[in-house]
Amino acid sequence: MTAVDGDPRVQELRGAVARLRRQLAVLPGELPDRGAADDELAALDAMVSHGLPEVPRLRRSLLLIAGAVGSVSALSPALSDVREGIDRFGQLPPGR
Repeated sequence: MTAVDGDPRVQELRGAVARLRRQLAVLPGELPDRGAADDELAALDAMVSHGLPEVPRLRRSLLLIAGAVGSVSALSPALSDVREGIDRFGQLPPGR
């Protein structure tokens, strides 16, 4: 087991990403940016799986994912879980 495996923030974020990916996969109807969201969720999972990620990169991923699925209210709770998981890695500096 690596230090990353033992970090509860990593496990929490990976779980939130997995839930959002599952919900996105079963979402009925057409979502124009579904592929972009899937790709970024996979990248986000890879980032946290291979060491402690850089917070700015996590936040960039969150913005891309939110832009792709943010208008789908059924995904809001899962997207919020991903955001909360990212927030646990560090808050934005004051004034941002």
